[in-house]
Amino acid sequence: MKGMQATVISGAPSEARHSDRLVDMSLTVDGMSCAACVAKVEKAVRRVPGVTQVNVSLPTNSARVLGVEGVVQKDAVIAAVKELGYEASDRLAGQAQLDREQEVREEELRTQKRNMWLAWPLAMVIMIGTFQEMWIFPRFVPAFLGNNYVLMLLTLPIVIGPGRQFFTKSWSGLRSGVTDMNLLYATGIGASFLIASINTIWPGAGFGGAQATFFESAALLTAFIILGRYLEALTRGRTSEAIRKLMRLQPKVARVFRDGVELELPAEDVVLGDIVLVRPGESIPVDGVLLEGYSAVDESMITGESMPVEKVTGDLVIGGTMNKTGAFRLEASRVGKDTALAQIIKLVEDAQATKAPIQKLADYVAGHFILGVHLLSLLVFVGWFFIGYDKFFSPDTRFILSPYSLAEMGVFGFSLLMSITVLIISCPCAVGLATPSAMMAGTGKAAEYGVLFKGADAIESASKLRVIVFDKTGTLTKGSPELTDVVVGPAGLSADLLLAYAAAVERSSEHPLGEAIVNGATMRGLEIPSVADFAAVPGHGVRGNVGAHAVLLGNARFLDEEGMGSGSLAQDADRLAGDGKTPMYIAVDGRVEGVVAVADTLKPTSAAAVKRLQEMGLRTVMITGDNRRTAEAIARQVGIDEVLAEVLPEDKAERVKALQEGGVRVAMVGDGVNDAPALAQADVGLAIGSGTDVAKETGEVILMKSDLMDVVTALETSRATMRKVKENLFWAFAYNTAGIPIAAGLLYPLTGPLVSPELAAFFMATSSVSVTLNTLRLRGFKPSAARGSRSSRMKKGEARVPAPLGTR
Repeated sequence: MKGMQATVISGAPSEARHSDRLVDMSLTVDGMSCAACVAKVEKAVRRVPGVTQVNVSLPTNSARVLGVEGVVQKDAVIAAVKELGYEASDRLAGQAQLDREQEVREEELRTQKRNMWLAWPLAMVIMIGTFQEMWIFPRFVPAFLGNNYVLMLLTLPIVIGPGRQFFTKSWSGLRSGVTDMNLLYATGIGASFLIASINTIWPGAGFGGAQATFFESAALLTAFIILGRYLEALTRGRTSEAIRKLMRLQPKVARVFRDGVELELPAEDVVLGDIVLVRPGESIPVDGVLLEGYSAVDESMITGESMPVEKVTGDLVIGGTMNKTGAFRLEASRVGKDTALAQIIKLVEDAQATKAPIQKLADYVAGHFILGVHLLSLLVFVGWFFIGYDKFFSPDTRFILSPYSLAEMGVFGFSLLMSITVLIISCPCAVGLATPSAMMAGTGKAAEYGVLFKGADAIESASKLRVIVFDKTGTLTKGSPELTDVVVGPAGLSADLLLAYAAAVERSSEHPLGEAIVNGATMRGLEIPSVADFAAVPGHGVRGNVGAHAVLLGNARFLDEEGMGSGSLAQDADRLAGDGKTPMYIAVDGRVEGVVAVADTLKPTSAAAVKRLQEMGLRTVMITGDNRRTAEAIARQVGIDEVLAEVLPEDKAERVKALQEGGVRVAMVGDGVNDAPALAQADVGLAIGSGTDVAKETGEVILMKSDLMDVVTALETSRATMRKVKENLFWAFAYNTAGIPIAAGLLYPLTGPLVSPELAAFFMATSSVSVTLNTLRLRGFKPSAARGSRSSRMKKGEARVPAPLGTR
């Protein structure tokens, strides 16, 4: 990845000189609760000698660390994390890590559910006791329930039970010099309960007296925070659903022939060269080559291709796909971590552990937020204590949804309550979750359709593209010549007879154009006669005797040298050449009888993909080494905006660079091998038709199939993901922008009622959950290619299906 390499080089140049090799470490970090935790962990790990780059992900509870081999020590990295009060350990591989994450999440859900079963019933009783003298409650709520001492005794189990986690975690953080959201929670809960208890035991202490206990604030504050933690744990797990779906595709068992005996083994025990038997309805355990048998394989879970793909002897099959019909045997060609499915899972995991540039702002804000909020709450306290209370306080002041007035609340108690409310409402969790949760969902959704983003930065870059450059051969076109036309001359010989003659003389040729003619005749079901006295004339054509007839096939120069004129067929040849095809004249017994045309034809979806990209506001460019006439003919057929013709392979990167100099972001779509320099030069490289070798591809986006609609899918997914990121950030920042001034009492002189600490906790929990729920809407996203009808043909591997032949 371009971005990662650049970061590594700039991160620690002095250390990088000691070794050109970098070690990649993946850790699991438990105990993080907000983006401030992420910032603290990253800061601490960066200080470890030898570390060049670190990315910590809150949604996945993971840390990816790059360091100089021989300098950085994993134990030192783990120790640095543990010193902050968090738990760190080696990240397990594959299903084991998913099982561990699920176990941790389920334990968190069980813990918070137990806490809710204690906190919420008691909080409701405390709330009813608080309102005991209001409305109809005196009719059925006993008077003792409104007693302050009873309310204090009911609140105490909530504070020291479900609320204990916030005090212990904040104390652990403070000992390590770390402040996080737990400190805000502990401060809010502790101060609310402490003030209420003081007003109960010492009413004259100046905190509002016996009528300003607000035990319901401490109780509901704890209950709402725990509810938020529970919902966050519930929804956070769903954003990584794509990885779990991919993991579930990995077969557990394989039937292997060894020494003539059929054995049933764990799929991970299959080795290269093993002969594996696959029956109908079973998942294929490993990547391999079909040795015998026939089947149709459902590859939709890997490539996104909706129709089963026909497989015969010699075809490649992908592990994790479903065998639909026949039984077959395969020879294992990739096993374990080298299979296509394992590579896909690794790419998606790596992408979800990276950070997009847009996340830097969010991380910076969240990382400095906790200290800033405490300073702000102190400022609020000072402001109300020295100025606001005397100028604006009214004895009729009430909290929203509270039965009590704050008439007896002294200046210190009032100022303290205002500062506590600011602490509670100022939660950066929504800001910290906004980008990574959306990126996780986006990369997972793209993988469902066979599009693999190598990093979150690729998603952001793809969403900003303005120019798409397509390589012609093998990208817009199928990459091999096909018979397209048979034009019959005035003599009236049939098209089938002419084609049979042409195929007969070309069957002995090794030229790709000849192969296309032979294949075209075969697909028409023609019987190809034998040829005698075959001769190939380099640069001109071929000739031979078919039965009693002398047949010649070649270009106009060949005809001229043989003294034959092309007659009216010259116009047909010119027309075909103008369409980007290669025309060849057929002469029988010294007279020109027709023209056959061969071309590298467009893929079925090329024109539709280009049209959709243009509808999305993108400028399309084709780059090719072909002559301009051929290139422009292809461009007209597909609807390309601009053509760069006669470009040598080594010059493609320079042409991409020239487009970038116009100030636009450019993507290059190519095959990932021949186009590697241009893919690397582009802002986003899309390697198309990658098949099973995804780990070796150049480019930031890997497209599993040769379908150009996957380019559209990649861009639509990136735009949908970034739209969610921006929505999340907007609501997260809007919540804090609106909530903090209201909690600080800026509207109090105009409106009267104040936001209570428990109501602030409700808004805080709502903001985090709303961001996650908004992200989960990506699960319902479908790219236009999936909404429309995909190809209904049964396809044979990568078999090329030619267009119908045109005749006259």
